[in-house]
Amino acid sequence: MDTRHAREMWGQMGSTDEGAELLEHIASIRERSLAACAAARTMDELDAARREVLGRSGTLLQVRRAIGSLPGEQRKQVGAAVAAAQRDVEQALTRRERELLDSEPVLARPLDVTLPGIPVPTGGLHPTVQLMYDLNDAFAALNFQIYEGPEISSELFEFDNLNFPPEHPARESMDTYWLTSSHAKSGAERLCLRPHLTGASVRFMLENQPPFRFVYPGRVYRNESTDARHERAFFQYEVLIVDRHVPLTLGKFLVSTILDTVFGKHVPTRMRTGFFPFVEPGFEIDMQCQVCGGQGCRTCHGVGWLEIMPGGSPHPNVLHAGGLDPDEWTGFYVNVGLDRLAMMRYGIDDVRLMHSADLRFLGQFS
Repeated sequence: MDTRHAREMWGQMGSTDEGAELLEHIASIRERSLAACAAARTMDELDAARREVLGRSGTLLQVRRAIGSLPGEQRKQVGAAVAAAQRDVEQALTRRERELLDSEPVLARPLDVTLPGIPVPTGGLHPTVQLMYDLNDAFAALNFQIYEGPEISSELFEFDNLNFPPEHPARESMDTYWLTSSHAKSGAERLCLRPHLTGASVRFMLENQPPFRFVYPGRVYRNESTDARHERAFFQYEVLIVDRHVPLTLGKFLVSTILDTVFGKHVPTRMRTGFFPFVEPGFEIDMQCQVCGGQGCRTCHGVGWLEIMPGGSPHPNVLHAGGLDPDEWTGFYVNVGLDRLAMMRYGIDDVRLMHSADLRFLGQFS
């Protein structure tokens, strides 16, 4: 409603000067508000124009308060003029808001095309996984197969087939995670999370024809207290070769292959006799301490050597469980803690960091 239309309406009403002034005031408010909407260049300016006319202290609200003092017929006409003006202003505000939103840039600030791009962050392999791949490559070059087995195994494969006696403490729940659904069962029906990878040797022998050689990396589970050197879940790396004639010198060569791959240089080793149910003869295999070079330090408890893995020829009972004649076949087996080797490779002093998922730690190996 413009001023001319307001005067025409007032002429039709034929009333007091107060009514005429209100109609002219409404028309003036409408024109100023429409002009302010059209002139707004930002959302803040448009919000200011909205508050000026439609806010709690806005000009149209003040006019509405004055309507009550008018006679009945004038009140109706002035009320209609206020409603029409409010409708026109709201439509203008909505239209201008849409125009401003469409014209706003997507970026918070103008794009400077001359600036260098932001590098995309890249991931990397976990140090244990990287070491596992390096060992896989080294043994693949020696014509070894890479084998994968189930993480849920059984008492048959993890203990019975490996020559563990029935009363062996490793069968207790304090060392092995048994599945409660098979607690009252035994043998192949008593299920557990594999406590070591050695059970895979029998699985592989049952699935393949000798001679054979394979490596078997994977995660194992032990019911242990966690500290800087022990974890409940960790990685092992098993190597097994079976043939008609496998000298112990070949076993020493396998150990050297592992350590040379890990440290990128020759590492002196030694083999001491030791007992393990699944090998005969069995050995404790030590490596020269890489911290002190064999001179003796806190890491190696002053002896210059670190125990790193068990090894030996598969026990005849294990070969029998794998369907092989121990009078015809023999072999050599080693099993190393992959996490501990990775710790020595990179100088890590707490095994818990290996499985912490802390990106500050893992980012060092990207």
